[in-house]
Amino acid sequence: MSNATDTALVAVNLGTPEAPTASAVRRYLGEFLSDPRVVSIPPLLWKPLLYGLILPLRGPRSAANYAKVWMDEGSPLLVHTVRLAAALQERLPQWRVLPAMRYGSPSLRAALRELRADGVRRLVVLPLYPQYSTTTTASVADVVAEETQGMDVTLIEDYSTDAGWVEAVAGSIRRYRQQHGSGAHLLFSFHGLPQRVADAGDPYPRRCEDSAAAVAAALGLEPSQWSLSYQSRFGRERWLEPSTVRELDQLAESGVRKVDVVCPGFAVDCIETLEEVALGLAEHFQSKGGRLAYIPCLNASPAHADALARLARCAAGRKE
Repeated sequence: MSNATDTALVAVNLGTPEAPTASAVRRYLGEFLSDPRVVSIPPLLWKPLLYGLILPLRGPRSAANYAKVWMDEGSPLLVHTVRLAAALQERLPQWRVLPAMRYGSPSLRAALRELRADGVRRLVVLPLYPQYSTTTTASVADVVAEETQGMDVTLIEDYSTDAGWVEAVAGSIRRYRQQHGSGAHLLFSFHGLPQRVADAGDPYPRRCEDSAAAVAAALGLEPSQWSLSYQSRFGRERWLEPSTVRELDQLAESGVRKVDVVCPGFAVDCIETLEEVALGLAEHFQSKGGRLAYIPCLNASPAHADALARLARCAAGRKE
């Protein structure tokens, strides 16, 4: 391999089913929910419950939700992640840039093994989770540690307050509001986490709070003009509060009729942003007499790609 491609960047997202079908969703969720970083219940207790009850029930429901937002090219998360990787490749022409998924395809393990076999010497791994959590970034780190022995590897663990990323998010909100008008309130909705995980020391809630505060400051918002909440709950245990649905209910009860919602914990749009927020929560808020405007994720926007490319260069100690 030539020196021109001795450095690689792997942009890692969570993962997605290969099709909006019950069988494909069951396969994907089976891998995802078998990760002890995601579900810490002992396998002897968890696996029978997972495969005997949860997947048979959740598979068809989730498949129907995926079908609502599926794109002609495939899953939104995969389509946008691949496009983002292509935008990063344009900005890093001397590098090799690969998209990968922690669960499902294209496999993170397969990408790492390919790069190692090809003789790549310098590797930067960018989990597309701006806010670090043991349930997401640390799971990527587990695989990286297993598959990259002997390589010079840098893992970008967190960019929750990175100046370039913050400005990219703030800029996307400004542009959306200039084109569509501003809601009376801006709600930052992040993916939820069981409270017990945070209680055990996971810094994710603080990172989310820091991200929201930084973006709000960049926008010049007063504290009364924005708030933070957590979505995508699963199971019966206590999760981080406030929940997005409850926050929307409280805003409606206080007389707010138009809310803009942004999801800066997601690098690209996916089922959680498109089906859960832009469709489901918008319908819920409408039933309360309000209108929810969903502001899309950064996806493969130039500002997003610029910010992440700069992070990768800094991680590698290069300025090309």
